[in-house]
Amino acid sequence: MSPKDLRPNLADKAGAAVNKKPAIGDDILLEKYTDNTDDHKYVNKPSELGAEDKSRMLESGVVLDDLKERSGTFIQMDNRPVHFSTQQDGIEIMSTSEAALKYDWLKDYWWKAVSVDADKYTAHVELNKADGYFIRALPGVKTEFPVQSCMYMAKNQAIQNVHNIIIAEEGSELHIITGCTSAHRTETGLHLGVTEFFIKKGAKVTFTMIHTWSPDIAVRPRTGAIVEEDGVFLSNYVVMKTVKNLQSYPVAYLNGENAVARFNSVMVCPPGSKMDVGSRVFLNARHTRTELITRALTTGGEIISRGYIEGKVPDCKGHLECRGLILGDNGIIYAIPELMGKVAGVDLSHEAAVGKIAEEEVEYLMARGLNKDEATAAIVRGFLNVDVEGLPPLLKEEMDKAIKLGDQKGM
Repeated sequence: MSPKDLRPNLADKAGAAVNKKPAIGDDILLEKYTDNTDDHKYVNKPSELGAEDKSRMLESGVVLDDLKERSGTFIQMDNRPVHFSTQQDGIEIMSTSEAALKYDWLKDYWWKAVSVDADKYTAHVELNKADGYFIRALPGVKTEFPVQSCMYMAKNQAIQNVHNIIIAEEGSELHIITGCTSAHRTETGLHLGVTEFFIKKGAKVTFTMIHTWSPDIAVRPRTGAIVEEDGVFLSNYVVMKTVKNLQSYPVAYLNGENAVARFNSVMVCPPGSKMDVGSRVFLNARHTRTELITRALTTGGEIISRGYIEGKVPDCKGHLECRGLILGDNGIIYAIPELMGKVAGVDLSHEAAVGKIAEEEVEYLMARGLNKDEATAAIVRGFLNVDVEGLPPLLKEEMDKAIKLGDQKGM
C-alpha cells in the first residue's frame, strides 16, 4: 500500500510507464507471471516457519531460530509481510504499509531515490501497491547487531512486488543484511524489488545483500540512495548461485559535502545464468568520495559488469575497479567502466581486467603440495575475497559463508 495523500500524479506517471522497456538488460514479459500470492499468514515467531523455508533463508544469512545476534527481523513471503520485530530501542522495523498509516510524512520519501516511471518494473510495483520493509534508525542510534530481512518467493510462476524504505536519521548507524531466496519447489518466478535509502547528516548504512535464487528466477531490483553531508553508504552484494536472468544497477547520489559511497560486488555466474550487474554514483558535492569494486567469475554463464561515476563539482574523487575471471571455455564477461567529469578538479580513475587463472600460479601452489583442483580452488577463493572496509565482523562472516558455500557446491 502506498502512503496516504500521495501526490496524485504518481499513479498517472506509473500508468504511463507500464510498457516502458528497461534502459539496459533483457526485457521480461510480465504477462507470464501472476501477482495473486497474498494467502500467507503472519507468524509471531519466525521460528514457527517450516523447516525447508528456514533452511533456504539460512543459506542467505537469515537466522530465524536464534535472534540474539540480530537487532530486528523482517520476512516477506511472496507479496505478504509475514513477520517483523525489533530487539533494540531506537530501531523501527515494520511493513511499509503500516509505516504509511503511522507516519504521514512518509509520503515525502516515497519514490524520491528511485523514479516511479523508470521502467515498467517500477511502474508495476507502484500500481500493484507493493509492500516491503520500513527500517529506520532514530537520531544518534546505532545498531548493536545487524537488522535482517528476507525476501522469499514461495509460489511458482509468481511476481514478487517489493517496495522498501530505509531511513538513517542524523548521526545514526544501521547494519542490514538482506537475504533474497526462493523455495526449492519454486520452479520459476519474477522478483521486482524497489529499495530507497535515505542517509542523513553524519549517518552510516552498511547494507549486505546475499542472493540465492532458484535457477529459473528472473530478478529486477531497482535501488537508489540519497546521502547527505558526512553520510556513508556501504553496499555489499553477493550472488553465488544460478539465476536465470538478473539485472541490477543501483545508484547513489552524494548530495552533501564529505559524503561517501562504496559498492562491493562478488558474482559467480554458473552455466545457464545471465547477470547484468553494476553500480552508479553521482558526486554532487565537494569532497565526496566513492569506490566501486567488482569481482566477477564465470563458470559458463554470461556477466555484464557495469560501473559509472560522474563528478559534477571540484574536489570529488572516485575509483572503479572490475576484475573478471573465466573458468572453462564457455563463459563470457563484459566489463563496462564509465567515468564522466563535468568540471575541472575532479579525480576519477578506473581499472578493468578479464582473464583466466595464470598457469604459473597453479604450478606454484602445486609445488607446495596441493593438487591441481585444490590449487585452482585456493586461487578462486582468494580472487573472490574482497576486503570490505567497514563491514561488521558478523556480516563479514555471512559474506564469507556465502563464498565458501558456493565453492563447496561447485558454484
